[in-house]
Parts: sequence; structure tokens; C-alpha cells
Amino acid sequence: MKECIIIGGGIVGLCTAYYLHLEGHKVTIIDQSSMDAGASYVNAGYLTPSHIIPLAAPGAVKQGIKWMFDKASPLYIKPRLEQHFIQWAWAFNKSCTARNVARCSTAIKDINLFSSELYHALLQQEEFSFHLEKKGLLMVCQTEQLFEEELHTATLARTEGLGVQTLTPAELRSIEPNVAMTTIGALHYDCDSHTTPHIFMQQMKAFLTKVGITFIKNEKITDLTTRQGRITAIQSSTNTYTADEYILAAGSWSHHLSKKLGIKLLLEAGKGYAINTSRTTGISIPTILCEAKVAVTPMIGHTRFAGTMEIAGINHSINPTRVQAIARAAQRYYPDIQLSTTEQEQASCGLRPVSPDGMPYIGRSAACTNLTIATGHAMMGWSLGPATGKLVSEIITDQKITLPIDLYHPDRKF
Repeated sequence: MKECIIIGGGIVGLCTAYYLHLEGHKVTIIDQSSMDAGASYVNAGYLTPSHIIPLAAPGAVKQGIKWMFDKASPLYIKPRLEQHFIQWAWAFNKSCTARNVARCSTAIKDINLFSSELYHALLQQEEFSFHLEKKGLLMVCQTEQLFEEELHTATLARTEGLGVQTLTPAELRSIEPNVAMTTIGALHYDCDSHTTPHIFMQQMKAFLTKVGITFIKNEKITDLTTRQGRITAIQSSTNTYTADEYILAAGSWSHHLSKKLGIKLLLEAGKGYAINTSRTTGISIPTILCEAKVAVTPMIGHTRFAGTMEIAGINHSINPTRVQAIARAAQRYYPDIQLSTTEQEQASCGLRPVSPDGMPYIGRSAACTNLTIATGHAMMGWSLGPATGKLVSEIITDQKITLPIDLYHPDRKF
């Protein structure tokens, strides 16, 4: 048995604790928050094998520059004269290639499918009854240009063995009959599932508490002590903690600690927003509004409209302009749905850790033999939580690794 400390109590941290517990390890989770808000709670709840194209793809930089001058755009990158941001931006630019897409697509698909299997396996355990449905994912388009792009992605998905069907507006109405939509066509991926995130998080925290996992909340780890390539202790402003193994799963904050070890973990915080409505919408299948880059999810108790990737440093300020853009997009695609001023004012946000090449960081760095890094999942953090936790557990327990993880190596060069 090893004593393990996980820094970060989001979806990745909780799933890592779960699988380490199954292997008989003693686990402590330390989080700087009260563990009831943030990206793990306000995401779209998607399990997305269909999302095989990384954020760093051809055209992303050109589009990002165009959108830089539009504060309501789906992707907003705020230029900053900070060394870390400049290094990340340079690496992101280098990664936006067809080669990066070809290199990453299969790996993204495989880890998503693995994670989806683990979600469904968790639901078979008597301790869990969280919401999980496999209705697939609709990609709905309003312009010929985006529809052609989505058809191209669908062709690539089919070569990866994923099921996807092209739908006319009439065919779309036949599977989503209770809501009016303005569209020229859609694609339906049958491989995706969806959840209600806060229900999963509540049940996982309850289970981990029941089996003796220690939670230390509102405690920010600010420093660490090393000796001969190993961490010997970590410190907050008031306490010191020791363990055999340490897992860095602190999301967008992870690079602050990693740089103390000389690990160049390029990460930027990508803020996303969510608006919930408890009114009946008629939406039954998760849907992405392609031109607006807005994700729509029917959850338990509400329908969620989520979107934007705002790279502007670590902050939790709500930008009303971006919230309004999501609300306008909802009505543009669903003419009978209007998100109220109150619903918009209650919008929430979360910070997603974005790597330059669109791939997560999972594994051990050569700089430290008892640290495993698990972050950088960008918009797939929720989808990849169980898979990441399982892989980290296999690394620490010296088991055979289920999937190849070379592409996720935290020491990879850009």
C-alpha cells in the first residue's frame, strides 16, 4: 500500500482517488476550493468519442486572430506580455497542423471510448445511480461552409470506426420532434453519451468519503520540497503534508507547481460559460450548434447551454457579452427558446486547462520519480476523467498500462 496525495479535487482528481482506492492505496485529496464549483460542475456533461479533432488544428490560429477583435466570439484569446503565455501561444501555433490532427485523432478516440466504458462500468456498481444516457450527439449547422466541414470530420470519424449519420432537416425533426430548429442539416454521432455533472460529482464524493478517502478543502498548495529527484513534502501556507506518491491534477493551476520542479508544463486556462434553464425545452438529444460553438445538453432538472473558449488568464469574472452571445445563439437555432435575463444573470463559468497541442498531460516527468501529472484535458476533461484516473492508478501501481500514453507525456516537446 502506498500513501498518495492528489492535488486537485475535480473530476480527474476524484476518479484518480477512486481507482487508487480500488488498488488498496491510502488517498488524500487536497483542493484550494470548497469542491462544489468550477469546470467539473458547469461543463456540458458530454462523453465524446466523436471529438477526434484536437483544438490545435489547421486554421485555428487564423480564426483565433479574426475572433480576437470580437468579444462575443466562440474563441477569444487575450494577448498578454507574459512569458508563459507567449511560450504557450508559440507552441499552439506550431501545433495547428494537419500532422498534429493525424497524430492525435486515433489516440483521442481511443481514450474517449475507454473512458466511456469506465463510466458505464461505474454505473453498474450499486454505490452509483448517476445520470448517464447514450443518445449520441447532434452537430447542427446553419451554413453550407460549416456543414461541409462537419461532413469532412464525419468522413474521418468513419475511418476511425465511429458511427455517424447525415440528417436532412426533415430527418432531424423525426428524431427531435418536440423542438423547432433552424438548420440546413445535421450529423448524428451514435457513439456519444451525456450526464448531469453535479450528480456524478456528488455521488463520487459521497462514495470516497464513505470508504475513508481524506478530503482537505480550501487549502492551496504553494510549495514543495524535493530531494534527489523525489518530492519529500508539499506545503500550504499553514501545513506540511507527506506521502509516497503525489498526483498533480490541479487543472489550470497545475503549471504553477510544476515549474517549481523545473517541469515546463505549458497550460492556459480556457474559460467556459454555462446557462441553465429549468423550463421545458423539448430538447432530448445533446446538440452542438456548430457555427456558434454552443453545446446544448438535456440534464436532470434543467437544459444547459454551454460554450466559449476564453483564454485570458486565471480569473472567474463573468463577461456578460459572452453570456449574451450564448443566449442569442440558442434562440437563433431554437426560435421558440429564449433564455431569460434572470437565467443569463445566473450563468456560471469554469476554467479548463488547455495544452498547446490539444492533448492532455498524463504520466511521470523525468524531473520527479514520485509525481504523476494529470491535467491539460481542455474541453474533454469531463469525458476523460475516469480514463485518466485509471491510467494514473496503473502508473502508480506499476501495472500494465491499458492504453499507449506516449502522446500524453508531460515532457513532450512542442
